[in-house]
Amino acid sequence: MKKELKFFVYTIIIFVFCIFSARYYFSDTNKKKNYRSSVTIEKKIENFSKDIPILKSNTENIIEYVDNKEENQKKFNFWSLLTNEN
Repeated sequence: MKKELKFFVYTIIIFVFCIFSARYYFSDTNKKKNYRSSVTIEKKIENFSKDIPILKSNTENIIEYVDNKEENQKKFNFWSLLTNEN
């Protein structure tokens, strides 16, 4: 009897918690707070982005291409690598 009563009470508590959470989540006050906070964050981002200095790019012509054309390069084939025929 105690076990069933305890299970019933736990179920009721969980059910009530879910109802109150959903009620708050879908309430108009929560939607207003969420909208207001997103608007304030966007305004802050716009204000900070105006003050960001633009840096000059220093990455032009930093890659050096090297031509490694050795005449004594050994050519490998896939099958010859597996059979060890050198």
